[in-house]
Amino acid sequence: MTKPRTRSQLLRNSYSATSLPSKLALSHLAAPSQKSQTLTTSKRARKPWRKLLWVHQEYPDNWVDASFLDKLQRNANVVAYDFWPLVGDSTVLTSHLASVIVFVCAFVGIYDDAASPLTVVGVSTALTVLGYLYWTWQTVQSARPTQESTVRTTEHTRPETIKSAVLIVLTILGLSPILNSLTLSSDSDSIWTIALYLFLANIAFLDYSLPKSTYSMGNAATHNLSYSGTLSTNAAIMASVVLASRLRESFSVFALILFAVEWFALFPIFRRFLRLTSFRASLALTVVLVLGACVTLAWCVSTRLAALWISMVIFITFGCPLWLISLQKYKNEIHGPWDIAKPVLKDAIL
Repeated sequence: MTKPRTRSQLLRNSYSATSLPSKLALSHLAAPSQKSQTLTTSKRARKPWRKLLWVHQEYPDNWVDASFLDKLQRNANVVAYDFWPLVGDSTVLTSHLASVIVFVCAFVGIYDDAASPLTVVGVSTALTVLGYLYWTWQTVQSARPTQESTVRTTEHTRPETIKSAVLIVLTILGLSPILNSLTLSSDSDSIWTIALYLFLANIAFLDYSLPKSTYSMGNAATHNLSYSGTLSTNAAIMASVVLASRLRESFSVFALILFAVEWFALFPIFRRFLRLTSFRASLALTVVLVLGACVTLAWCVSTRLAALWISMVIFITFGCPLWLISLQKYKNEIHGPWDIAKPVLKDAIL
């Protein structure tokens, strides 16, 4: 038989029973706050991520931070092209293509006895002399009154230029009988193929660029333009020698090779000079060359090739610039701090 509980024991037991759930609830409420405090302390203790490979950091190797693409640059160096400047730049290519076609048509005319070699070399020499006179006149007229050295240099180089021209003419005249029999043992089909590849090399390796500096009035350096199309010039001269070896007369060989020297060695430099001094004059010369190539093709070869030539000129001059502009929307150039650093070198005299 158990003893009856006293009133104090009953009150003590009831207080402990009622306080137990409250203690559990308080413990559960206190647990998340303690966890958050531990997380915040751990985050505060964690150093921010830096884009450095040589520093040991508390992040995995494949960690991608939210600030990784903050300095991303898209198409920062892309230049937006305009239509008409591209059309003007395309005339450099069309003028040279037209000059190649004119030369080939001149050879076909001499080869088929449809054109006189004296007429060809006479017209080309006259145009070369006129171009040289315009060159010297433009240089003297553009010189400032205080720059007398430019005028003196131009007047001093005239006798040397004439001596060099006479020497080149006499050399070609002396080599003409030898070049006439250069490829007698070769088939004509092989000669046409070699000439075709050489002209393609001439077109491919021609220097179509222009100096960054514009034409400065009275600048003597402009009179002596730098031209880096040596490989292209050599290929064209070799093609002309190969073609001239198929002609029957030595004078025809002399006329064609002299025409090639004037057309492929001197004329590109004059076109470069004309483009720097006057864009309108260069554009007018391009139009004359394109029309001349069209007329000579229709006269020497066929009208179909002339129509094909005009179509190709329209495509190069107007179609290719539109094509290039339409492709600019696909340009996606990405730059950022992850790119290889470019060293900045100070100008030093070695």
